[in-house]
Amino acid sequence: MSIPASKPLPPSTDSAAAPAGDTVTDRLVEANQQYAAAFTDPGMDARPVLKVAVVACMDARLDLHDALGLELGDCHTIRNAGGVVTDDIIRSLTISQRALGTRSVVLIHHTGCGLLSLTEDFRHDLAAEVGQRPTWAVEAFKDLDEDVRQSMQRVRTSPFLLHKDDIRGFVFDVTTGLLREIDPQ
Repeated sequence: MSIPASKPLPPSTDSAAAPAGDTVTDRLVEANQQYAAAFTDPGMDARPVLKVAVVACMDARLDLHDALGLELGDCHTIRNAGGVVTDDIIRSLTISQRALGTRSVVLIHHTGCGLLSLTEDFRHDLAAEVGQRPTWAVEAFKDLDEDVRQSMQRVRTSPFLLHKDDIRGFVFDVTTGLLREIDPQ
């Protein structure tokens, strides 16, 4: 069950103004109830069948399972803005490898990423607006290929990760659906 993207949003995103039962979250909960009504426990383990963790951008245009030919249970999927390897990504990869048996890491950035147009000024603007500077970095970048290389290097040099032999990085083209592999150099 999926919720069609073409279904119109409620007239207002203000929860006080939207009629009860007509928010996006309400629609998601309703879809879950329909999903659960037909759900059968697949009896899977939390360990990915293919022993791979995929780190990718959170961009809604990336349907990773379809793009990579994956099925439920095949991989761990770890997403954030830009798909950059941050301390929290290393944390998730460490748990994925050490506790749940993954051995391979696939990193996926994509064309048209919003982080290509941001700078660290985003943090300064937030601080000016809310009166508190964020503790996290924006991790914006200007060169997709170079940022994929940097992300691969962060994974390769992490002392917490056990398996570093199969780390590969790619750029997903949002207009063609194709992956382009990045040479780690």
